[in-house]
Amino acid sequence: MPQARRLYGQFNLLSLIPRGEGKSAMKKFLFFVLVLSLVSVSSIHAQNLKENEPVKMGEVVVTATRDTQEVRKTPANVTVITADEISNSGATTVVEVLDKLESIQFRTYSGNSSQALIDIRGIGGDNPYGKTLVMLDGRRLNRTDMASINWLQMPVNMIERIEIIRGPGSVLYGDAAIGGVINIIPKKGKSKPAMNASALAGSYGLHNERIGVIGATDKWTYALTGENQLSEGYRERSKYSAQGGGFDVGYAAHDLLNLSMGVSFNRADYQLPGALTKEQMQQNRRQYQPAMPLFWMNANDDNDGRDKFTNVNFGVKSFWGSAGQLEVNFMYGRKDLQSNMPSWASSWSPYSYIYSDTTSDTYGITPKYILNKEIFGFQNKVIVGTDYYREPYKKEFFNNRERTDKLSTADFTRDSAAAYIRDEFSIFKNMILSVGYRFEQTKIEGSNNDLMDAAKNFNNEKIYRAEAYEAGLTWLWGKKSKVFAKYATVYRIPFLDEIASFNGYQSPSPFLMTLEKEKGVSVEVGTTYYPLENLKLGLTLFRIDMEDEIQYVIYNSVLYLGENRNAGKTRHDGVELSVSYLWQKYLKVYGNFTYHKATFENGEFNKKEMPLVPNRIINAGLEIYLPYNVTLKPRMRHVGDAFLSGDNDNNAEKLESHTLLDFYVLYKPTIGMVQLSVFAGVENLTDTMYSSFGIDYVQYGMPNFYYPMPGRTFKGGLSFEF
Repeated sequence: MPQARRLYGQFNLLSLIPRGEGKSAMKKFLFFVLVLSLVSVSSIHAQNLKENEPVKMGEVVVTATRDTQEVRKTPANVTVITADEISNSGATTVVEVLDKLESIQFRTYSGNSSQALIDIRGIGGDNPYGKTLVMLDGRRLNRTDMASINWLQMPVNMIERIEIIRGPGSVLYGDAAIGGVINIIPKKGKSKPAMNASALAGSYGLHNERIGVIGATDKWTYALTGENQLSEGYRERSKYSAQGGGFDVGYAAHDLLNLSMGVSFNRADYQLPGALTKEQMQQNRRQYQPAMPLFWMNANDDNDGRDKFTNVNFGVKSFWGSAGQLEVNFMYGRKDLQSNMPSWASSWSPYSYIYSDTTSDTYGITPKYILNKEIFGFQNKVIVGTDYYREPYKKEFFNNRERTDKLSTADFTRDSAAAYIRDEFSIFKNMILSVGYRFEQTKIEGSNNDLMDAAKNFNNEKIYRAEAYEAGLTWLWGKKSKVFAKYATVYRIPFLDEIASFNGYQSPSPFLMTLEKEKGVSVEVGTTYYPLENLKLGLTLFRIDMEDEIQYVIYNSVLYLGENRNAGKTRHDGVELSVSYLWQKYLKVYGNFTYHKATFENGEFNKKEMPLVPNRIINAGLEIYLPYNVTLKPRMRHVGDAFLSGDNDNNAEKLESHTLLDFYVLYKPTIGMVQLSVFAGVENLTDTMYSSFGIDYVQYGMPNFYYPMPGRTFKGGLSFEF
């Protein structure tokens, strides 16, 4: 896979020791927290305030504020996808669920969901790693090295809902929450026991089986789910399989204390077929990348990987009545990753650093205190919390697939500690002002022991400090409408392999002490408007200015030597439009339109558009409700053209636009106590030939390379619940 040569450089280490202005900022923050908390608590006891009458809340989210909140009260563009919507979509992975939403785009090297890259609001360009935060029940899944998460680790039958917050979330979540935040919330027991099972089959050897039991009894709630899926893949050597499962148990000890525990497991095996030239795609777009000796490339006939994941969450909620509530979550995650990339051998590494095993653990504790109470007659809610994560990381390289001899070992630890506060204050009955602040310190320390080249060895550490601010204003009008405006700052801490070179590359500086964090400013305004009860219109305009973005800068054009530097400055302007209308019992119409323009704002490519950011993305669909519980679901997705990866000067051919049409038929009868669901459908109905990713290699005297996506795909399946 030749594109690996352009992995944007080397990786670095972060730090967590308060010094200098770090101490000052932390003192100011803690003082602010103390004052606001004292004012809130004293006002409660100073006034004999009446409790508000209970009101029925609208659709709620927890991601936008780290507490239960009505969607329309959040100063952001928010989407919530429910378990029923996932079940009715025919989706087998989270990627298929999310890929139809505004501002969201996925790219994949294999044509399937394993290792797919997500880009929200075009923030990443051709390097979107670490620009969108993805969480599983509040625990972040983003990796500490520059690689995508494996989306197959989250079986769709385990999901209660998915919350998507477009726009910055650095105050509440810190690192990586730039383009948006996605929180995948697993199912939890609620009422009487119910069992569900489903089976799905489709083109290219696809099959997917799921089973689950969910319920509640007395003070206990429980959910148990499992899933198996396999696909031979559209292309040769693009097979993948995933097996996963999990359980969630909750216990209401009494009115003042709730306990919960969730555990999930997953194993995913996948192959990587490599890229093709246009000529090769015309010959056979389903082939794996053949050997090309003229360009020093081996065939991609034996590239694969295996990922194993374990996630554990333990939560405690303590309710203190008018004095608020305390929540503490303890988290553990483990990733065991195996990678075999023999096609890389002759293309970049004389010592064949192509067989690797990676172990990455995450230990986290995230306590937070929530006080929702009036202050001098005005509704107010304050959230104060801390996040602590310790993430050991170890990567070993071997000389062959059998792991006979070890070539090198990289050993890192990433520690991060943060404190944050966010307050929502109702200036008027229908006007909410929200403000927030976060201070975070991250320490990365690590070493590399290369048995083949001592020049690559290091033992070092670096400390990063970051602050984030936000201020939002939300005006509620009518029964369900809102207008909002938000200003926020964002940041991203470098990946391990951005600051440190340990993946076999030769670098004059194996550990970059001068590499700093990326940072930026986001401004957005938007509205959700209901001109009719069942007609919803949405509009959001945003601008994100990033600076100190990490770029690989060449300082020796003869030997093509370079290193990562904070050299980038970019601007991201966009508009998000959405519409949905429900004509009850007859049909639902929905659609969205996204306009992006991402440009470099300094250097030799000043005002040029960033690669792989299409200017237009359009999604539209219908749900037609027929007699006898039959639903027809046609839908369309159009993605505009974009410049190829690496084409920073915008002078090469573009990645072509494409339009995809899907059509589903859904039949959902109830037979006795059994709720049955049967569906059949076809995706990419017109068999459109397209690619989601392409690389500009013409600039190096080679042909451009592309990653073909699947053609026409048939699916069908059934599920039942009783």
